Amino acid sequence: MKENVFEILMYLFEHYFQDAVDLDPNRTQIESDLREAGFSDPQIFKALAWIDALAETRDLPVSAHGPAAMRIYTPAEAARLDVECRGFLMFLEQAGILTAGSRELVIDRLMDLDDDPIGLDELKWVVLMVLFSQPGQEEACASMESLLFEPPYPTKH
Repeated sequence: MKENVFEILMYLFEHYFQDAVDLDPNRTQIESDLREAGFSDPQIFKALAWIDALAETRDLPVSAHGPAAMRIYTPAEAARLDVECRGFLMFLEQAGILTAGSRELVIDRLMDLDDDPIGLDELKWVVLMVLFSQPGQEEACASMESLLFEPPYPTKH
């Protein structure tokens, strides 16, 4: 089974996150559950470290840049986040779903994933996880959920 940290994060998000991005203090049980689900130890430990790093951002002050602020992507970021992903991040910021600070948290968490290029679906899920982890972001989280789960246009039958 080809697995990566993102697949484990999705599994954890679906099975363990309730009201916050905190895992049950019984890490041994979580690790055991992940092994039973077919994930390997190195990937499990990377995913748990990713979650820990995300949880640590909860109490950080979120800087607010003015509307004239421009984000310049580093070559490493541009290599991992294609034009579609960077455009979607800009859209989320312009729509008020992400602030400049939450955008930076998203980029930080994306860059900490495996070395593969990031797809738009992965980006959307990481945005949702970041928003879910931040206090006071319930409205932005709900907006992101609607973008993630509802088609952007009506489907014709």
